[in-house]
Amino acid sequence: MSYSVGQVAGFAGVTVRTLHHYDEIGLLVPGERSHAGHRRYGDADLDRLQQIMFYRELGFPLDEVAALLDDPDADPREHLRRQHALLSARIGKLQAMAAAVEHAMEARKMGVDLTPEEKFEVFGDFDPDDYADEVRERWGSSEAYKESQRRTASYTKEDWKRLTEEFDAVHRKMAEVMAGGQPADSAEAMDVAEEHRRFISSGYYDCSYEMHTCLGEMYVADERFTATYEAIRPGLAVYMRDAMLANAVRNS
Repeated sequence: MSYSVGQVAGFAGVTVRTLHHYDEIGLLVPGERSHAGHRRYGDADLDRLQQIMFYRELGFPLDEVAALLDDPDADPREHLRRQHALLSARIGKLQAMAAAVEHAMEARKMGVDLTPEEKFEVFGDFDPDDYADEVRERWGSSEAYKESQRRTASYTKEDWKRLTEEFDAVHRKMAEVMAGGQPADSAEAMDVAEEHRRFISSGYYDCSYEMHTCLGEMYVADERFTATYEAIRPGLAVYMRDAMLANAVRNS
């Protein structure tokens, strides 16, 4: 069964003009044409449009969407796993923001003045460890969160210095792999991503693959994280995210 461009526009909530544009740039070329030359879309075309819309909602530019979907080695399930991880990270961030808004609303209702720290707590100051704890608290069990707190509470100044140096070394190693021209889903990049995940697990908390992909998304979504990695090497934040995701898929 096939559908007209108008029907597909109605299904997807996009304009006919958008579908025409996707056809013109080769992003979504309908599989059939009517005898009169009109576009006709089959089920496979609708599946591809769904993938396009998922990636667009996540902020991917059209050229990156095309590259991802046209990768001959990509498994359709891999796209879904990637999108699920990215959407989960976004949902978590939005839930935290919603909780902050509710807190502000309740404080206003009760006539309580929030401190400046409380007003901006949801945005915070950039500290990767604080974000790691936040992520663990959001997605992990309370016992695991307490374990993270217990570990870091016992760290000395020398421990923190050693951990920082070791973590920096992992980041530099990833930057070197990137500089060598290896793609983010190469064995070399994924191995460093796995080293990154294990470092977090050994030093802070048990970092699952799902948690690791959420951290990778934060490296790109939060400009403070992005700036940190961009200072090491331009493009490293996105490269880190992609390598972390590829490593999670490899181990799924």
